[in-house]
Amino acid sequence: MKRLTAALLALLLVLSVLWSGVSAAAVQTSAVSAILVDADSGRVLYEQNADEKRLIASITKLMTALVAVEHHPQVSDLVTIRPEWTGVEGSSMYLRAGEQLSLEALLYGLLLVSGNDAAVAVAGYCAGDVETFVGWMNQKAAELGMADSHFANPNGLNHEEHYSTAADMALLGRAVLRNETLAKIVSTRSIAIAGRSLSNHNKLLWQYEGCMGMKTGYTEKAGRTLVSCAERGGLRLIAVTLCDPNDWKDHAALYDYGFSAYTAQNLASAGARWGLGPVAGTLGRMAPVCTAEDVSYPLRDGESIETRVEWNGALAAAPLSAGTPVGRLLFTLNGETIGETPLVLEHDAADDRIQPGFWARFRAWLS
Repeated sequence: MKRLTAALLALLLVLSVLWSGVSAAAVQTSAVSAILVDADSGRVLYEQNADEKRLIASITKLMTALVAVEHHPQVSDLVTIRPEWTGVEGSSMYLRAGEQLSLEALLYGLLLVSGNDAAVAVAGYCAGDVETFVGWMNQKAAELGMADSHFANPNGLNHEEHYSTAADMALLGRAVLRNETLAKIVSTRSIAIAGRSLSNHNKLLWQYEGCMGMKTGYTEKAGRTLVSCAERGGLRLIAVTLCDPNDWKDHAALYDYGFSAYTAQNLASAGARWGLGPVAGTLGRMAPVCTAEDVSYPLRDGESIETRVEWNGALAAAPLSAGTPVGRLLFTLNGETIGETPLVLEHDAADDRIQPGFWARFRAWLS
């Protein structure tokens, strides 16, 4: 009986190890390239050929929208449609030459119904011509660290010099989420605007709980492309698939894996007292310090974060104002730094040393 019990326990142990191994291996997708990342920290939770350069179709329009709002943040401004912006190949919001509508309406047409005419109109209006705007797109890609991407147009139509990777598009998706205007637009299911009724092509907004939208794409050569975002339990995740015939199903599977395998851990809160930090020019030479920023990170079961402090090399001398940086708190996982926050003075620090008397100052002056 004891041998049987021991054997059963051993079998359960092996099965648990195998099960955890399957979970760690994440999911298999139908995509040629795929990636799942934490939107806030950038941690990669799953990847499959994520650095392979491929055609990306209309998910290009995330970059078009980001460049537009950064160069022209007044999205309420009216745009008069030029003839050359109409009748563009592919999907359309059916712009008419001479009509006036807001830049905001064009952005909704760009991101919800994937209007290629809207992409050209946005580019022409913001930069004066499409070529200049495409140059801005490539500049922004470089700023975001999208080293394996290049744009040749604002709409994603096939071009040999127009490509990106799943990893680069995840970087772009994170940037789009940080822009409040665009985060609102990509999460909109439908809207009546500029005399049009626009419905979002992203079915995940209806199919997956917590989906925050993003952008679909398709051409015959690129296949189906999709960038999406979902939030649950304090985690915001971004999934990207390129050339994926089952993208809705695959994104749901990626999110199911991410939300089940990882938990958002709060590592620091802005304004929370951390302890004492060194300050010159005071009797105690120490003063209360607090963390200046929120820091969170997705962790798997069993992972633990280590912390270390780096104080400023040259100590600031009192008097000092609250909020003065005196060092930084770093968080590491397996020896790699995964986040940090400045450590700042919680209160004003006064010079409380006893001041020398007149004769002492006079003798010091003589010397």
